[in-house]
Amino acid sequence: MIGAKIFRNIKGIGILIAILYGILIIDLIIPFKINAYGIIPRTQSGLIGIFTSPFLHGGFYHLISNSIPLFVLLLTLSVFYKKRWIPVVAIIILVGGGLTWLFAGYGNHIGASGVIYGLAGFLISNGIIEKNIKSILIAIVVAILYGGLIFGVLPTNRLISWEGHLFGAFGGVLAAFSLRKKVVN
Repeated sequence: MIGAKIFRNIKGIGILIAILYGILIIDLIIPFKINAYGIIPRTQSGLIGIFTSPFLHGGFYHLISNSIPLFVLLLTLSVFYKKRWIPVVAIIILVGGGLTWLFAGYGNHIGASGVIYGLAGFLISNGIIEKNIKSILIAIVVAILYGGLIFGVLPTNRLISWEGHLFGAFGGVLAAFSLRKKVVN
């Protein structure tokens, strides 16, 4: 039974990532650029980007670099925190995107990396908060595999939304604190 549930999660996350590739292909084909619907800070038109930006990418390299960590972290979340994964992702998107809209520098902030940072932030901070063996082991493995993400919250490249990374991670930590006792696995 567990194998069937994991396979279902793999299939669902695979479909989500395939949708991301489909959106990118459509964006490259049609004359109107879908990427215009990213987070454009402090503009009315940029508010929609809070919800759409994780689905938009600047090219195949951008999407490929997000695909594997998005797959691994979403699968980890959905398998080990099956009752919390939807609220966690919702909090990351709303908080991370909302804070990016409020405080980020001018530009069009797109990509799933804010969600990736949020997932890593949740999985690591949840291990510290819950202090049970499962959560601690997950936190250690995520920190080892994705500990380098810490450098992505620094303003090292003007073409990378370090603010989206930082606020996504903050959303993940906030999700870990806010959901720690509301839902039990």
